[in-house]
Amino acid sequence: MSSCAHLSSCTQTKSAFCLPIQSKKPLLAAERTPLRLAEMMRNMAGLFADQRKKMSQNSELRQDFIRFAVEAGVLSFGEFVTKAGRTSPYFFNAGKFSDGALLGQVAQFYAKTLLDSGVQFDMLFGPAYKGITLASATAVALAGLGRNVGFAYNRKEAKDHGEGGSLVGAKLQGRVVIVDDVISAGTSVRESVELIRSAGATPAAVLILMDRMERSGNAVDIGERSAVQEVQAQYGMPVVSIANLDDLLGYLDHAGDPALTGYRAKAAAYRETYGVSAA
Repeated sequence: MSSCAHLSSCTQTKSAFCLPIQSKKPLLAAERTPLRLAEMMRNMAGLFADQRKKMSQNSELRQDFIRFAVEAGVLSFGEFVTKAGRTSPYFFNAGKFSDGALLGQVAQFYAKTLLDSGVQFDMLFGPAYKGITLASATAVALAGLGRNVGFAYNRKEAKDHGEGGSLVGAKLQGRVVIVDDVISAGTSVRESVELIRSAGATPAAVLILMDRMERSGNAVDIGERSAVQEVQAQYGMPVVSIANLDDLLGYLDHAGDPALTGYRAKAAAYRETYGVSAA
């Protein structure tokens, strides 16, 4: 039974002439309703406990991913110039998930994050080129977790022989989750949304590895929203990330490695200049 049902069960059920008496003893009045107050409170306590447990598990998953990315060399620290011309104290390079073991692990993170997100979906789509491998591996991981769905991807150049066309894999239908590494300018998402809609399917969400929580623009002209926020606003669908800048800062807080903790202040300063709140 939902929390709303629990609360509605305590609405007034006595006749009007009893109101003055009951108003003086609200708990007694609640006890006279179909669902007893004690039972309602137990149910509510259980609901909140489940929510806290899920939040804790989600936080652990995000921290595990940051740790995994650092150990794999995918997430590194130093001074890096981004495409926007900004000097960043960290760099995330998903291209380094380049062997079977690493890809298998990152696919598990994708799959668990998607299932935990509550997003309703029927299949996956991987935009060329990085998204092809990521969506395929995530479909395998989902099947291992008991959720078998189809996946498709696009070619950069349409094929005019054989099966032809620009799409490969399962037919695009139902609710489709776009799987990619990050969102920068949002170009890949826009192209994916157009392909999915043109096939008569519905873009349900975008699933990414890392949300930098960084405003659009460059080192001088700083936008109001991040690329992730722009996508959510433009297409009205959620962007689900395995981890974000908040998780990275949390990791650096407890890294225990002086070589890493020194970057905490730099990452915080970078966020102060270019960052946004969680999307």
